[in-house]
Amino acid sequence: MITVQVDGEFRKVPKGSTLADIIPSPDPDCVVAVIRPGAQESATTRSFRILTTAGEVVVEALPSGNEVFSLPALGEGAGLHWTDRYAAAFGPFPQQFAPARKPFLYERGDVILGCGGYDPTRSYLIFAKMRHSSDLGAPEGGGVLGKVTSGRGVIDRWATGDRITGIAPVISWADTTQSFTTREMATPLEEGMQVVTFAAINADGYRDDEIDTGSASSVEKMLLALKDGHFIVERAASTYIEDQRSAGTDVPEENPVGRMEGSVTLRTRGKSRGSVYIYTTDIPSVPSHTVAGQVVHGIELAKLARQGDTLCVRVMPDRFDLIGVPLDEAIRIAETRGIALEYEPANHPRVVVDQDPGTTLECLAARAAALTAIPEEHVIDIRLDDANAPESCEIFRRITGLDLHGVGRIPFLFNFEEVYLFKPSLPHGTRINPENAPKEVVPAGSLAITNDSRKGAGLVGVRLAENREFGPTSEPFEGTNLIGWVIDTEKLKGLKENETVYIREVVNG
Repeated sequence: MITVQVDGEFRKVPKGSTLADIIPSPDPDCVVAVIRPGAQESATTRSFRILTTAGEVVVEALPSGNEVFSLPALGEGAGLHWTDRYAAAFGPFPQQFAPARKPFLYERGDVILGCGGYDPTRSYLIFAKMRHSSDLGAPEGGGVLGKVTSGRGVIDRWATGDRITGIAPVISWADTTQSFTTREMATPLEEGMQVVTFAAINADGYRDDEIDTGSASSVEKMLLALKDGHFIVERAASTYIEDQRSAGTDVPEENPVGRMEGSVTLRTRGKSRGSVYIYTTDIPSVPSHTVAGQVVHGIELAKLARQGDTLCVRVMPDRFDLIGVPLDEAIRIAETRGIALEYEPANHPRVVVDQDPGTTLECLAARAAALTAIPEEHVIDIRLDDANAPESCEIFRRITGLDLHGVGRIPFLFNFEEVYLFKPSLPHGTRINPENAPKEVVPAGSLAITNDSRKGAGLVGVRLAENREFGPTSEPFEGTNLIGWVIDTEKLKGLKENETVYIREVVNG
């Protein structure tokens, strides 16, 4: 048998085992990080990953801390002995030092060696939750062993029953010559190998007992950008990896603080605004980035990632967005999240079209939300043609809100004969290049947007009958971008001028 570490958990497996034996149902799109034992020995690390039942903490150790963080007694299940508003202590475990018997000043994130009753054989690993002065039974100098650099929110969540489940060195960039990312499940395992299958991200301001909504809008953008559980590495630099799928979306400048190792940010300015970044080392803050989260597990995966890799990510909390959800289902979802809902009861099926507050953190903090729902028959189902008009479909989603929620809205202009026209607000600078123009005939029910070759660029139309001369916006074929189909064409006939029309995208069926 050999011992390997999988996402911080030590496992014994038979010799000759492969990744497939420890990852029975891998996501075929995602890579895993493989850290060979030689890599861990080849470089001196200053950081340790401390796994606990409440989450992961990364500590940058002082020279005096390396020996303590390597103690088997700590990594084999040391329990939380006490916690208060100032600090939390794990242990006890035996050490040899002379307690100074006086208070010292500690800063938030300091990791301290102290003891109970001035007896070093009952020593504790103590984490400072806030700046304070205290006599913790520490040796002369205060006993500071290191500083928490990632997972400070975890130390606030520790409660009775929590324990340390493992401590391991965090690899540095010097280690990557013998470590790698792979999708190949036939990769053989070695004694002492570490495997990281996902990165866990804690949203900025999110805690079980208290929620800070100061970054609620940028957190919502992050939750939306990573809603599929994937981080696609479209750029891998020396200090960060970048997912550009949400580039071009607006993000508020809420939290432009220093970018520490593991910080998850969104860019707020420039062409890449909206892109998501994970930082693999500490760098100064800039106004063009807002911090929306922190990697609390799996930073090694980000450090080893290469351009083109897809990483599995788990973001906490899950997004709370009921827009587009049938009201009955929305009520059930809210009950499971402990959120009270305000809505108008009705005896017929309805769909949620608005939610207040509009962000996950605000709803979780208030434990309440007000919903607006409309009858099911007033929601028009559409299907978009991403295969043939990807750019135009993306523009349509953004101008209707379908990129944010399950239901979007678009203002109805007027209709004549078999043509129905809509005039959404088009952001300044939006370019609608010619794409997927009709060839011989426009089928009935076709949905289209006028491209930049015509004065009415941005106008959206539906044509109920097929036509061999003009598109759904009554423009010639060369000015028409076909973007999909309206499924519920009968519902169009009851629309009134200047009415807000609610639309829902049907992906399958």
